[in-house]
Amino acid sequence: MIPASFDYARPSTVEEAVQALVSGGDDAKVMAGGQSLIPLLRLRLAYPDVVVDVGRIGELQGVREDGDHLVIGAMTTHDEVLRDPLVRTHCGIIAAATETVADPAVRHRGTFGGALAHADPAGDLPAVALALGAEFVIASGAGRRTVAASDFFVDYLQTAIEPDELLVEIRVPKLGQGWGYRYEKFHRVAQSWAIVGVAAIVQRSNGSISEARIGLTNMGPTPLRASATEQALAGADVGSIGSAAEQAAEGTSPASDLNGAADYRQHLARVLTRRAVTVAASA
Repeated sequence: MIPASFDYARPSTVEEAVQALVSGGDDAKVMAGGQSLIPLLRLRLAYPDVVVDVGRIGELQGVREDGDHLVIGAMTTHDEVLRDPLVRTHCGIIAAATETVADPAVRHRGTFGGALAHADPAGDLPAVALALGAEFVIASGAGRRTVAASDFFVDYLQTAIEPDELLVEIRVPKLGQGWGYRYEKFHRVAQSWAIVGVAAIVQRSNGSISEARIGLTNMGPTPLRASATEQALAGADVGSIGSAAEQAAEGTSPASDLNGAADYRQHLARVLTRRAVTVAASA
């Protein structure tokens, strides 16, 4: 299907992009890699008056260090994130999860920030960002603000980004010595959306687990933390992983659809949490 007509803006700076969004109002849409927006336009599920293409804004691209954090530009492609030596050295779980996103063609066009801003609960990266405690830097006409991952994902396909705002970069803490990680994903066929996914980040000290951070994919309208399991693992030994993982689905509200019923997804969350934490704790 041919998309409905719209105006097109291609700014070269963040300030120009924000101004275009302000001028477009609620009927403006940002296009990053286009892997989410273009299908919506072609199916006429979205009818923007103006599309703001941010592909030329150099400030939004690349990965850099900033003290104890990595800063990933919102327009950095999945492939660039996957191959970046800083990401692989300091935050390998991002690379591990990104490697499961769609296929190479999509990873060369799709962007890190675009996937997070799209906020699909079946997407792989939101749960990773939540587990890491990432921060999102958002620009508007009033300046820039920083939003924690726990406040960024608001509802199904909804984030804290306002219609006249632009996601600029994502700040993620480096994982130092003693941290292990694992991203487990269950899907029907290769390169498809996760039926359930689990991002586990575990710190070990003196033979026990001192801290565990666990993000759940597709277990509700937004990514979730497996808080009960995290609390059960704090200070526990690796022999406690199985019993702690049995609490992984507490507080979740997965949907039932053709890929699986809600109780099946809760079962998967427990199984995948056990697997992910076991690998992360042995790293």
